[in-house]
Amino acid sequence: MPSFQCQVCGTPFDVPRGALERYPGWRPKYCRDHSPNKKKAADKTAAAPKKAGASRRARGGANRAGSRREENLTPAEARAKYADGPASGIFTDGSASPNPGPGGWGVVWVENGEIVSERHGHDPDTTNNRMELRALIEAFTMLPEDAAVSVHTDSRLCVNTITQWAPGWERRGWKKKSGPIMNLELVQELLALYRAHPACELRWIAAHAGHRWNEYADSLATAWMRSER
Repeated sequence: MPSFQCQVCGTPFDVPRGALERYPGWRPKYCRDHSPNKKKAADKTAAAPKKAGASRRARGGANRAGSRREENLTPAEARAKYADGPASGIFTDGSASPNPGPGGWGVVWVENGEIVSERHGHDPDTTNNRMELRALIEAFTMLPEDAAVSVHTDSRLCVNTITQWAPGWERRGWKKKSGPIMNLELVQELLALYRAHPACELRWIAAHAGHRWNEYADSLATAWMRSER
């Protein structure tokens, strides 16, 4: 089945060959989650009147979840508010607002709940995926090659790219069947750093789930948006 890469999130996706044959010359650009048709359907649903008796709890939960993503806390506020999650490791985050648009990245290295080092940066014209990759590159450059540390990211795409897909692309001369590799120079740089730290594990961690140091890294990544870091 032919494979393509979403131009919004970079995630590979497959399209049945029969569908491609029905529309000669069509080259899919978006995964299911970012399909323009899905957005139109969501807009229609949002505009439709609410059914009587809808669950207040469900609506309240959605509002709370949305507000957590928009907290835009400073690192000190994030550290004071959240306490869950691993107490040691490197935690990274990156984002752009809007995407593409200006963005930032953040990294914090923690041992037993105490900060060893942290970094953050800003790019005036970037994407979410580029900032996630940049954060991980900065994380590995903070570590000596003999370090044995878990490196956390809330981007499954980054984890899968480095631990599963990139070695195969490399064997094929940095090519893949579905077309060009997005952010190739960052992927190559990160893969080399990952290999140079064989005792370090690259791990996915859920975003906005109350994990203290993931929230802290998020606050570093958005520091460029605030007058107070």
